[in-house]
Amino acid sequence: MLDDMDKIQKLGHLAGATRFRRISEKLYLDGDKIYQEAGIDFKASWFPVFYVLAKSPDRPLAIMEIANQIDFSHISVKNVLRELEKAGLITIEPNLADRRSKLATLSVEGLQRLKILEPLWQAFTKALQSIFDSGHPDLLNILDRIDRASHRMPINERVRANQWEQVKILDYRPSLKQSFYDLAEPWLREVLNGELEEEDRFTLAHPDEAYITTGGFLFFASYQDKIVGCVVLKRLDEVSFEFAKLFIHPDYRKMGIATRLIERCITRCKENEVQELWLQTTLQTPGAHRLYYKLGFNDQPAPPQMAILKRTGKVMCKLL
Repeated sequence: MLDDMDKIQKLGHLAGATRFRRISEKLYLDGDKIYQEAGIDFKASWFPVFYVLAKSPDRPLAIMEIANQIDFSHISVKNVLRELEKAGLITIEPNLADRRSKLATLSVEGLQRLKILEPLWQAFTKALQSIFDSGHPDLLNILDRIDRASHRMPINERVRANQWEQVKILDYRPSLKQSFYDLAEPWLREVLNGELEEEDRFTLAHPDEAYITTGGFLFFASYQDKIVGCVVLKRLDEVSFEFAKLFIHPDYRKMGIATRLIERCITRCKENEVQELWLQTTLQTPGAHRLYYKLGFNDQPAPPQMAILKRTGKVMCKLL
């Protein structure tokens, strides 16, 4: 068995789907053991469908509605519903609004089973977290990024388009000091009508002293061996960071580079067990605001440890 695993590992990225499937199957099998050992008639494969129905107790759901919520195929949801109905945990009835579909809801027995399952799910969640944390403390966010990337451009399209060049996110190194200035200075001068604020003049010339030596980080985006973006992760105190100076070269915008840089900031925060990630932004960038909201930031009053810039029109925070 170990020899077979070693062979798969040697395939590297080529065996990515195989390894995901192997991990998934192992988690499903172990999940079934949890229910069996607890004496509960339930299967791990039922959970997504059952959970969606449990979160909609006031109205029945159509198969397609369930499939859309959990991003499963119609046939997969239909098969799970058939097993749940056989186990007496749901009821299925005709959809009067659409004769071609059926409506599902938890049965009385299903509602009773839910009360038994919820405490077990809490223990299950902690166990899964310990497994995921052994890979990375921000693994769920990483998996979400992989999921979105696979939908944004499926692997068959990537192969067909021969897009081997990918955006890489790099940590700061002395040779990138000038790149920070080249990316940040033109944008700042345009926004400030040529007049830089005092903090800007210092940070542009000395990003290492301004951020690295004070416990922060500086990341760069590289595309086809060219530095095309940057972002600062500035330490505010022991439990909070602020991301700032997010700049993307005009020729490389709308490629998802800003999202990649922010995601790296979020990941680094979680690696450092930080509780809050703050940002301040001008009112001149509504497109950036939409991205921040999408990534989980919300408008908040500025914390006392944040140095507010004159150009700041909005302060936001993401709880980690």
